[in-house]
Amino acid sequence: MSGEVPASRIEQLFELAVSSKLLLIGREALRRNKSHLHFVLIATDIIANHREEVLADFKHYPVVQQFTAADFERLFQIKGAKTVGFAKSDLAKSIYAELKPHRINEPLHPSKKPDAP
Repeated sequence: MSGEVPASRIEQLFELAVSSKLLLIGREALRRNKSHLHFVLIATDIIANHREEVLADFKHYPVVQQFTAADFERLFQIKGAKTVGFAKSDLAKSIYAELKPHRINEPLHPSKKPDAP
């Protein structure tokens, strides 16, 4: 036996996402690639202003808040990032299904308009 602790299901999915190059790292990359975006994951230690900016910029996408920036570094091998996105794919759907309980917004559908007063 190697003595390694088995990775959790979400960690295994993250490993696949990294190797499949499905990650979009940082808010600018997410803005440039909205047409490819499935959902956004932000760190729990993101500053409040940036959190609100992400929620406003990506109001049409699910935004999940889970893990710290240190966790992002460990899980995704990225340093200093507090915002990542996942490109549309079946793998992204599986990851989102695991993280959905941590969603912090209700995505707006572009075709729906707010009710008039």
